[in-house]
Amino acid sequence: MQIDIVFGIVVLIFSIVLHEVAHGYMADWLGDPTARLQGRLTLNPINHIDPIGSLLLPGILLLTHAPILIGYAKPVPYNPYNLRGRHAEGLVAFAGPGTNILLAVIFGLLIRFGASQLGPDLINAFAIIAYINLLLAFFNLIPVPPLDGSKVLSTLFGLISPALERGYDTFRLNFERLGILSGTLLILVLFYYLSPYFSSALFAILSLLTGLPL
Repeated sequence: MQIDIVFGIVVLIFSIVLHEVAHGYMADWLGDPTARLQGRLTLNPINHIDPIGSLLLPGILLLTHAPILIGYAKPVPYNPYNLRGRHAEGLVAFAGPGTNILLAVIFGLLIRFGASQLGPDLINAFAIIAYINLLLAFFNLIPVPPLDGSKVLSTLFGLISPALERGYDTFRLNFERLGILSGTLLILVLFYYLSPYFSSALFAILSLLTGLPL
C-alpha cells in the first residue's frame, strides 16, 4: 500500500510535467517560442515543480485521506499574441489534458489487450497511471478559470457562436478577478463536492479502457 502511494505521487508529478510540456510544445508549434526560449520544454521536473501545487497540495490530500489526488505545476508561459489562428489558445489549453487522456488510453489498453502477459504488479502500476491521468484530464477540463477547460469551452463556443464566446470570456475575466488563490480554493471546493460523480465517471471509463471490473 505504501509503495502504491509513493508510486502514485511519482506518477502524478511526471503526468503534471508532461501536461505542462504539451502546452509548451503546442504553443511553439502554433508560433509562440516563449516556453522553448525559457527552457520549459524539458521533462526535468525541477523546471516545472511548484512547491504548493506539486508537493504541498498532494501531500495534504494524502494526509487527510481525501478521495482525490490532484496537483499542478508552474504554468508553462506563452504569449497569445504570437499564436497563429483564432482558436489557437483553445488548442494550447487542450494539449495538456489531451496528453493525459492519451496516456490513460495507452496504459488502459495495454492492460486490456496485454493482461495475460503482464503480471499483477504491472497491471496495478498501469492502472494507477491510467487513473491518475484520467483524473488530471477531468479536473483540468472543468470549465472554470484558471483551468484549461475554460479556454477549451470558450473555443467551442466560438465555433458555435461568437456571441457565446464573448459572453463566456466576460465570465472568465470576472472569475479571474478573484485572484489565483481564491479561484483555486473555490475550484477545489467545487471539485470536492463533485468528486463522487467524477469518481463514478472515472471508474466507468477506466473499466471500459482496461476491461477490469472496478
